[in-house]
Amino acid sequence: MEVRSIYKYARISSQKARQVTRAITGMPVSQALSVLDFTPKKAAFLVGKVLRSAVANAENNHELDADELVVRSAVATPGPALKRITPRARGSASPIKKRMTHITVVLGAKPEEAEKPVRKNRSAKAKVAAE
Repeated sequence: MEVRSIYKYARISSQKARQVTRAITGMPVSQALSVLDFTPKKAAFLVGKVLRSAVANAENNHELDADELVVRSAVATPGPALKRITPRARGSASPIKKRMTHITVVLGAKPEEAEKPVRKNRSAKAKVAAE
């Protein structure tokens, strides 16, 4: 079961938000929230809002336990940009792009860890003898 939450038109560049989303991908929800709470960036606050919303969606809509959830993916894709100008010398102007981003967080259950078969290491002599 996957649970998602999307924050559209967040007033931050996707490049800055992507730094934070990369850091929490694959983490358990509790660990991701604590990392975001202690990250001194505006993007951490915004991604934290989306993550808390996704946890609330999981608990209320799908009756899942928050302790058993993992951040499957957290992405920040570029949205539209507001185009503004700033006055410059001699009557000219320079453009300013106030960028927006769409932040998406997808939560899922912790993957079941299957037992891996034990592989025997062959010695160098056995490898030579086999050839």
